[in-house]
Amino acid sequence: MNFDFIPDNVSKFDNVYDVLKERGFIEQSTDEEKVRELLQNEKVKFYIGFDPTADCLHVGHFMQVIIMMYMQKFGHTPVVLIGGGTGMVGDPSGRTDMRQVMDIETIEHNCEQFKKLFDKFLDFDDEWEYVGNDGVYVPGHENKTPDPGKAVAVNNARWLRPLNYIDFLREVGSQFNVNTMLRAECFKQRMDREGGLTMFELNYMLMQSYDFMVMARDFDVKIEFGGNDQWSNIIGGVDLTRKMTGKEVYGMTFSLLTNSEGKKMGKTQKGALWLDAQKTSPYEFYQYWRNVGDADVEKCLRMLTFLPMDEVKRLASLEDKEINKAKEVLAFEVTKLVHGEEEAQKAQDAARAAFGGGGDLSNLPTVEFETAKLEGEGMGVVSFIKELGLVPSNREGFMTIEQGGLKIDGEKIMDKKFAVTPDLFKEGKILVEKGKKKKVIVTLK
Repeated sequence: MNFDFIPDNVSKFDNVYDVLKERGFIEQSTDEEKVRELLQNEKVKFYIGFDPTADCLHVGHFMQVIIMMYMQKFGHTPVVLIGGGTGMVGDPSGRTDMRQVMDIETIEHNCEQFKKLFDKFLDFDDEWEYVGNDGVYVPGHENKTPDPGKAVAVNNARWLRPLNYIDFLREVGSQFNVNTMLRAECFKQRMDREGGLTMFELNYMLMQSYDFMVMARDFDVKIEFGGNDQWSNIIGGVDLTRKMTGKEVYGMTFSLLTNSEGKKMGKTQKGALWLDAQKTSPYEFYQYWRNVGDADVEKCLRMLTFLPMDEVKRLASLEDKEINKAKEVLAFEVTKLVHGEEEAQKAQDAARAAFGGGGDLSNLPTVEFETAKLEGEGMGVVSFIKELGLVPSNREGFMTIEQGGLKIDGEKIMDKKFAVTPDLFKEGKILVEKGKKKKVIVTLK
């Protein structure tokens, strides 16, 4: 597999720290000067943790994946930490509800699915393995040094699940000050909710900090990266590593992917924007980025594509209708990265066809509909579009028609009592459009 996702001209800088700064990723570092110097002068192992809360990665994770891709491009070793241990508790950062507790089988399945997705974006040394570790007092080790430029993956279940709780409290818990912990933002917001903060959740910071210490001690991980909501956990790990091993390690956090209103991007009416084509089709994925707000185009081009910064600035400077060209480039580039160039081209062709620019309609989402439901006098158009999932209720269906927002095969439907019958389907299919953004091909079965 070819992993040359990032062109050599992506930046004028030769230090990945400066590249990440230029792209607007970096929020804060435990020691900015030392981190920058370390990344300039050494090839380091760094890690990012991913708890397997679902069986697929979503766009929120993808920012972290892109950062690992930059680091690998510049010769550093990404350590993908999959949270088979921490996933049993759940990270309270950025949440007010308590995570659903999953059984071991579900967690293991999700861990395997995560690794398959990481394989698409990073070049792994699959012969590398973390060996040993039977508890707090027994260090593990790596079976070999990772091949230069290759990533490695490890599951923290290896060292967290065998822990004896008393040993863990004595060795690790004694290093934490509860007063300091409760000042962390992730815990403060939990204390205000009904039911307060549980001891179960309070332990998460100890577990994540212990992860960092184990990897620094056993295979020389130097830096932990994470979203800005991970700052308290990262500092905990830096402090614990220094206290228990004497090693200096560092932490760095990155901006979360938010729009100009400060809301997290990657949420759709159907839920998360997944990186798996079975959960979010390439067309839906493309359309999400094609429809971002004008104010968000520059940030998305900067953070989610590998276009050189000069090109990012040129596209982001386009105004009025021209900005749509920049959105097309954004949508194509991100879809290409996640689903490959062929699927990106299909999605772009489908979008252009649906939105009046010519192209191949066959790549639009397709829904099969039972012919029997339309026999006789047919089905009322409002019931029809509700059953297709284009509107949530009859009321919204009627409002859509009143406002001129419904088209069938390009013809505006103004009659609320219009009946959909099989003879409307030329060659067994029709194009149904609700507003400017919802379009679906309906075929008979």
